[in-house]
Order: sequence, then C-alpha cells, then structure tokens
Amino acid sequence: MHSFPAPALALVGQMTQAAAADPARAISFQGAPGCNGHRAALEYDPACLPLPCFSFEDAIDAVKEGRAARAIIPIENSQHGRVADIHFLLPESGLYIIGEHFLPISYALMALGEGPFKAAYSHPQALGQTRRYLRERGIVPMAYADTAGAAAYVAEMGDGEACAISPRIAAELYGLRILAEGIEDAHDNTTRFVILANKPLDPADLAGRQTMTTFVFEVKNVPAALYKAMGGFATNGVNMTKLESYQKGASFTATAFFADIVGAPGDPAVDRALEELAFHSNELRLLGCYPQELQRK
Repeated sequence: MHSFPAPALALVGQMTQAAAADPARAISFQGAPGCNGHRAALEYDPACLPLPCFSFEDAIDAVKEGRAARAIIPIENSQHGRVADIHFLLPESGLYIIGEHFLPISYALMALGEGPFKAAYSHPQALGQTRRYLRERGIVPMAYADTAGAAAYVAEMGDGEACAISPRIAAELYGLRILAEGIEDAHDNTTRFVILANKPLDPADLAGRQTMTTFVFEVKNVPAALYKAMGGFATNGVNMTKLESYQKGASFTATAFFADIVGAPGDPAVDRALEELAFHSNELRLLGCYPQELQRK
C-alpha cells in the first residue's frame, strides 16, 4: 500500500479494510482507485468490494492468500495488443479463469492547472492508446504504474506543467480538472479482462451456455509441429479465436502459445482437438473454462 501516491493512500486504506471484513465479496485489481481495473470490477459485479493492489502480482497474491475471492486482470486491448507479461503471470499464478469482461476505454486529460503541459503520466497501455493525441500537442509520455495512480501522482506533485491520462472518475477522486475527454486515438477502444479464482468453475455451471476455454501449450521442437498441433481444431470444427506466441527462457528454442477456443472439454469435438494438440506438444495446461460475455462468430 505504501507504493501509491499520498492522495490515493487514504482511499486504498478504506477499500482494503472493507475487503478484509468480507473477502468473499472482494475483487482485487491492479492500480489505484479510479483506474480501469476498478471500473471493470464494478461493472462485472456491482455488489463487489474492489481491492486495489499496486501490481498484477499483488492482485493475484490477494486471491491466493484469501484476501479476495477473485481478481480481475486485463489481458489484451483492441488497439494496443496484449498486456505485457500477462502470458507469463497467468500460467504461473495457479489460478483459474472463471469469467471475462469487455470494458470500453475512454480517457480524459486531467491536471491541476490549464497547461500548456510538457509531460503526461499514465500506464504504458494508456499512453499507447493516446499516442496520436499526445504527439500532436508535443506532450512527452511518461510511464506510470497505472492510470489512476498517475492522476494521484500529478495531484501530489503540484506541477502545473504535468498532466495525467486517466478515466474521468480519477479526476473526481483526486481533485484534478478535466481539460479534455475522449482523447483515445480509436473510439472503439476496448480492453478484455479475465476474472481469476482459486478454483475452476464446475462444469455444471457452464451447461447450456456458450463457453470459452483458455490454455497454454509448448510445441515440440520439430518441423511443422505447430501446423500438426493445429490440425485437430480444423478437422473437428473447433473455433480458435486467439493464438499468440511467446518465448520461454533465454534459449529461444522453446516457443509457447497462449490460445482461446470456443467450447469446453466434455464436448467430443473439443476433447479430440485437445488430445491431438497434446500429442504434438511438450506441455499443455488449461487455464480455465468460462462463459462467453461477448459472442464469437
């Protein structure tokens, strides 16, 4: 909690105390109060008790340690791609994906004064999503741990030449003036969050619902291994909506993949596809089966 700027600490303390009194309702998120994770938690479950955490690891640890029943973590943005390191954190966490939430993203420029501004503070994802707006105005992007924390930091600095890019709620929480709204470069900007818990959903909870399954796998280091591994999804008519690669370790000889498919184990077509994938892989790990919030075609 000490890592947050002073204007955010009081709010963090209050929210942490409320979550500690009823951890079954708590949803941990990365960022200071007022960030997009905070918004996503309240949209996903309006009755929840949002628990702010300084890092993604802290938000995950809150669930593992029983301080929150769930965590809500961003994994990808429609304009800026996947969130850094999340493909490593999710498999290593030991938690399971039990849901997803799509949050429309809109940013405001906020500050103590009216400018002109030399620097804008925000999370690297937000800076990437407002790159054109900042470049046109000659404002230097400055990375901060999260969007709302950047707003609290600008309020704490008292620097009239600094501004923050954050959801508008952060201006209300930290006493900043909103000088521009809707500054994101693309107005269909959306971030996908996943909800994590200590236990997977019971298959009975998914009966009769459109589902997603997320998994990671490492193909064997042989020619055409990925082509062969993917064949089972094509021949069994299983829709794969995401496939991203990332390197494991420094040897650059082991390529791992993060994937989403429509459907869940128990469906004969999915079972056959996953069986074929496992045959061509050194490792296959399911991260969760959960209801679709947004229908995939």
